[in-house]
Amino acid sequence: MELDHYDLQRDLIDTDWIIKKIREDKRYAQNLYAAFCNMRWQKLAVLPVLKDQYWSCSWRGAGGIVAGIRGNGEDYMDWYCSGMGGFAAFADEDPEETERYFKERGLVPEGTVTDEIKEDLKKIGWISCEWPENE
Repeated sequence: MELDHYDLQRDLIDTDWIIKKIREDKRYAQNLYAAFCNMRWQKLAVLPVLKDQYWSCSWRGAGGIVAGIRGNGEDYMDWYCSGMGGFAAFADEDPEETERYFKERGLVPEGTVTDEIKEDLKKIGWISCEWPENE
C-alpha cells in the first residue's frame, strides 16, 4: 500500500544537512542510492504504521533522486547499478580486485542500508523495512 502524503524524497529535499552530504560526498550519495534499491521505507508516524504503508522507488528512480539532488548535470544512469553494474566484466576477471575497489571507495551493493544512512533517515523520521519474501 502506498503512502497518501508521506514522501521520503520530499523529506530529503527539505533537509539541508542531508542535501549537503549528498552533494559533497559521492560515497554517501551512492550509499543512499543503494539504500533505496530493493527496500521499502516507512514513515515513523501513526497512520503509516497503522495502515502498513511504505515508500519505495525503482532503481532508476533512486538514481534520479540522487542525481537530481546533486544537481551537477548527472542523471540516473550515473548511479544506476553503481553497487554492481559497470564492473561485471572486471569482476569476472578478478573478483578480489572488484571487492577491493568497492571497499576502498565505500561503495555498497543495491539493497544495502549502511549504518550512517539508517541513522540519518531515522533522524528525519524514516526506517527501512525489507520486502516480505512473498512480494
